[in-house]
Amino acid sequence: MNKTVELVNEWAKFEINHPEGSIADFCRYFLAHQNENKAKGTLVGGVVPNFTGGLLMKVIGRISKLNMLYANMALKDTEVNQIEEFGMLMTIRQNKSPRKTDVIYDNLHELSSGTDMLRRLQKRGLIKEYVDKNDKRSKRVELTTKGERTVEHCYQQIVKNARMMTHELADDDKKLAIQLLKGIEMKYSSLWLQHKSKSFSEVYMSITKADVGVGKDKGRRS
Repeated sequence: MNKTVELVNEWAKFEINHPEGSIADFCRYFLAHQNENKAKGTLVGGVVPNFTGGLLMKVIGRISKLNMLYANMALKDTEVNQIEEFGMLMTIRQNKSPRKTDVIYDNLHELSSGTDMLRRLQKRGLIKEYVDKNDKRSKRVELTTKGERTVEHCYQQIVKNARMMTHELADDDKKLAIQLLKGIEMKYSSLWLQHKSKSFSEVYMSITKADVGVGKDKGRRS
């Protein structure tokens, strides 16, 4: 079949079910359905959510967990014990001498657990801390010479892990995935500290502007 005709036919099928869909919507739809037959094996372990949003979040969650498992494997025999510590060190490296609280919250840690992690990194000689000259109540951290060497070594290992985890995806597919998901990350990264003191019902209402009720979600596909 002529490729132009094939494309027109695909658009016609899409338009029947998505009359308000844009060209960008069609492109995402088409790519998603093209990839359906590529994956082998069972999708996610345990219970498979019966609504699209739940399945998406479970896939993301399992990929995140698997990435942590393999990343920690890649960091074995370095001075860094886990991927979360690497994230802390990279934040310090990027921001030169950030405040401790900024490092902790930028990496989505609670203050207590984040402080403990930084303390362990300092004990290993990877970072040093000092009082902020402009705010005596705050402390700043920076990498030591040993920390700089360690971060560079770990960075190379984490690059290898990322390449391994995504090597079956074309570069354009990776960029598309980032484009589709980055809004969620940006939105909730800016909100989670505000939400800490609220109940889930309050958070849900503020985000969705809808009634909270398990029954109202039954049968929904998103």
